[in-house]
Amino acid sequence: MKLLAVFLVFVISGFCAQAQIARQVQTFQTGTGVVKITPIYHASLLIEAGGKNIYIDPAKPANFSGLPPADLILITDIHGDHMDPGSIAAISKSETEIWAPPAVVKTVTTAHPISNGETKTWGEWTIEAIPMYNIQRGPSPGALYHTKGRGNGYVLTYGGRRFYFSGDTENIPEMRALKNIYVAFVCMNLPYTMPPDEAAEAVKAFHPQIVIPYHYRGSDLSVFKNDLQGTGIEVRLLDWYPQAR
Repeated sequence: MKLLAVFLVFVISGFCAQAQIARQVQTFQTGTGVVKITPIYHASLLIEAGGKNIYIDPAKPANFSGLPPADLILITDIHGDHMDPGSIAAISKSETEIWAPPAVVKTVTTAHPISNGETKTWGEWTIEAIPMYNIQRGPSPGALYHTKGRGNGYVLTYGGRRFYFSGDTENIPEMRALKNIYVAFVCMNLPYTMPPDEAAEAVKAFHPQIVIPYHYRGSDLSVFKNDLQGTGIEVRLLDWYPQAR
């Protein structure tokens, strides 16, 4: 039995190690230190810097095994692929803070509200809530999947570097007007947000140094990448939909 137990621990540890290795961690240098961003699933990701862990949109079926507990959780919208109380509980500890749009706070009542246009400081981070919404796409005539003012994209600044996370949005004026973005995580999937060519047009307008598509299920990322050739914007394509970890 002891040998079996040791064998099982070894196998499980190996699987956990493989899960860690499989994650495509992105490392960025800033004036304050290194920022590591780990894609987890769809819109879920982890940001690590200065010994703190920030999660954006933790939601099923994301696999959080082997990842650290959250110091801060940012939620963008009320939809289940962004707001998932079960996943929030799974990565939280007693002192975890949660920030979210007021529409989310109605469900996640432990969250602190942050609305479009607000800027707050959290430790070494400055966090701006940016509008995210549809202009033309919706479930029926006269309705939109994401209404203006309900959800937040976020710009997080650390060590002079600005990181943008679009949330669910189309090519809106507020995105096009962004300035000095170092890394942009930009959504693209129909019918809920926008197609890759429209996302590329938005990215050209605010011209980040690096852009990483996320929330792209079913989209042809080659269209997005090809449309940005020759712009000087680095495009990084990551796997946000692993079959197994």
